[in-house]
Amino acid sequence: MISDTMAAWHKLVETRDAKALDAILADNVVFHSPVVHTPQAGKPITKLYLTAALHVLNNDTFTYLREVIQDRNAVLEFSTVIDGITINGVDMITWGEDGRIYDFKVMIRPLKAINLVHKMMGAMLDKLK
Repeated sequence: MISDTMAAWHKLVETRDAKALDAILADNVVFHSPVVHTPQAGKPITKLYLTAALHVLNNDTFTYLREVIQDRNAVLEFSTVIDGITINGVDMITWGEDGRIYDFKVMIRPLKAINLVHKMMGAMLDKLK
């Protein structure tokens, strides 16, 4: 299942196919945003955030730099450039025995990247709603 979940995630990111989130996210998934203090619970809100992230972060410069997997947990370090700012971050993903993701946390650095992503994600979330 580990390789299936991670393979599905990488394919989704590569193809920027937000519709594939339905199959990979558990109904009770919790999303932890780098800029929103409280966890966002449930598939609809998590799908909304991840869809916005696919639009904002996943451009031609987006790449995963390394991947650490243990049991049903993965930490994927990424890099992307937006408006001349290099963004470095990690996706921390946990999934269940069924292969569906039930916890997704994103952390980003440096501060100017967080501020930029906050602004751009807010605009994209407004557009997607």
